[in-house]
Amino acid sequence: MTWLTLRQFRAQALIAAAAIATAAIYLAFLGNTIRDAYDRNLVDCATACNEGAARQLIADRFGVTLMLLGAFLIAVPALLGAFWAAPMITRELETGTHRLVWNQSITRARWLAVKLAVVGGASVITTAALSLGLSWAAHPYDTLVDDRFTPLAFAARGLAPLGYAALAFATGVTVALLARRTLPAMAITLTVLIAFQILMANVVRPNLIEPETVTVTFAEAVADGRIDRMGYGPDGTVLKGYTIPGAWVITDSIEVIDGDGEVIGQDRMHACEADGILPEECLTAADAEFTVEYQPADRYWTFQWIELGLALALTAGLTAIAFWKIPRGLN
Repeated sequence: MTWLTLRQFRAQALIAAAAIATAAIYLAFLGNTIRDAYDRNLVDCATACNEGAARQLIADRFGVTLMLLGAFLIAVPALLGAFWAAPMITRELETGTHRLVWNQSITRARWLAVKLAVVGGASVITTAALSLGLSWAAHPYDTLVDDRFTPLAFAARGLAPLGYAALAFATGVTVALLARRTLPAMAITLTVLIAFQILMANVVRPNLIEPETVTVTFAEAVADGRIDRMGYGPDGTVLKGYTIPGAWVITDSIEVIDGDGEVIGQDRMHACEADGILPEECLTAADAEFTVEYQPADRYWTFQWIELGLALALTAGLTAIAFWKIPRGLN
């Protein structure tokens, strides 16, 4: 049974091996390019190194590329689930070749177990190889820019992609056993896995661990250069894009209050402008401060392990459904 599965899977295996080899060459080139830029702007610079300027330069140069690579790697498990797992089952059900195997000494459970082990294992190995290569290439960028918690970076690095690969494959197999037709099974698998990634990034992950809260003075935030944008209107002054090195800032729109706890509205800001006072100076003089919720940098691997565990738990549940279904209603 193992030999037969390998024979049926040889074309996909060769394509995967070629893809991994091609990706390894490109990621090696990208990783060395990032490291050269990192060394030139931080390690080997002739004059005093400006970490802030180096961070911005490397983010501008490599940020989009790494974002696109992260999006591609997140899509890999879904594609493998849709194009490897689902057709692997439905192709045999549609052509009836499964009956030949089941009429031999191979039980249905063994037939399914071998396919899950061989092709499912290849799916996890393929995803792991790509994730490891991307993690190595992006390491200097991640160290300097500190955006590992962003959705496209988090789901493409570390342990989480391994869980996603296993879950995607189990989803494809289970859906195939239920749908029994190739195109519907592929479409349903892709839809389910896309929905899973969206829900994980926007609903589940932000609520896995209770965030910490910190109150920061506006003067301190300006001095550290952590504020991206600021605006004010009838409802008060609001900050956007506040960063804490290595952390995941959950609060999006941050309300600014003065030292007495009062909201700093636009009338107050307009009065400062009329007196020729800059907005930053106005807020500093008012002892302005704000409160943000965030996940500390040292919780990164905790989140990775939790998501891996959740994905593997869902994988186990779907696999159990597949083994329950295989002896029922399939002739």
